[in-house]
Amino acid sequence: MAASNAYDYIDKKFYDLTIGIAAIETLYDGCRWSEGPVWFEDGNYLVWSDIPNNRLLRWVPDLGVSVFRMPSNYINGNTRDREGRLVSCSHGARAILRTEPDGTITTLVSHFEGKRLNSPNDLVVKSDGTIWFTDPTYGIISDYEGYKSPQEQVGCYVFRFDPADGSLTVVTDELKKPNGLAFSPDETVLYVADSGRSHDPDWPTVIRQYDVNGDRLSNGRVFVETGAGTPDGFRIDTEGNVWTSAGPSIECYNSSGALLGRIRAPQAVSNLTFGGPRRNRLFFTSTQAVYSVFVAASGVQRP
Repeated sequence: MAASNAYDYIDKKFYDLTIGIAAIETLYDGCRWSEGPVWFEDGNYLVWSDIPNNRLLRWVPDLGVSVFRMPSNYINGNTRDREGRLVSCSHGARAILRTEPDGTITTLVSHFEGKRLNSPNDLVVKSDGTIWFTDPTYGIISDYEGYKSPQEQVGCYVFRFDPADGSLTVVTDELKKPNGLAFSPDETVLYVADSGRSHDPDWPTVIRQYDVNGDRLSNGRVFVETGAGTPDGFRIDTEGNVWTSAGPSIECYNSSGALLGRIRAPQAVSNLTFGGPRRNRLFFTSTQAVYSVFVAASGVQRP
């Protein structure tokens, strides 16, 4: 998409966060539903999920796209832990998986109170090494993104998992379909998207925010109601601005919840991440494709 057609400026601040001459670039167009982008700074490449095709793909600058892992066990969200290992949400395994340095895969957690998880969707690693993840039912309601199966959990929760002692706790049960999540730069606030609109047209398109008190959350409230579409995955820049998928666009909000502007996308956006050597290249996954655009903001580095 040409640069002149890509941006909606709601607040003047958005001019300082974007590059007006930067056009959206297509990196790959051959997915069924692309998700979970994660940037490997030490390897200079992007990995993402193509969930229905049961694979992970990798893009390397100047070299293009190749298969990173196939089958992937219907992995959705991806991130890296404090040691740089790939940590993933597997719909197929209904578990959080970690890829070790030698390529072997470790199941970190798959059950809560003796029952299988629904289908972990997205995750973030806190500075203390704990893994916070969402667990809606998208991977078990059909055979398209996983395996159609009965739901064993009573609800759809946001969890905190501590790899050090193996403990798994529910930090909130307030969302219908908890989806993308991210911490503020100082980790005092956790943002969580609710994508319940996907199966309930009357459900609000909201991102909620919570105060973080050690291993607990408090003071849950609505951060924003996205305007253009259902929020899914999102990321935070170093100034605390929230860049979120919102149907046909990426919407950018400041930490007070004011909409600064939009980047209109060629297809419905599912998720995004900051990457590149200066973390100022916004990579975003969409229905069938993966795109990038350079911005004037930098993503929070975790790790």
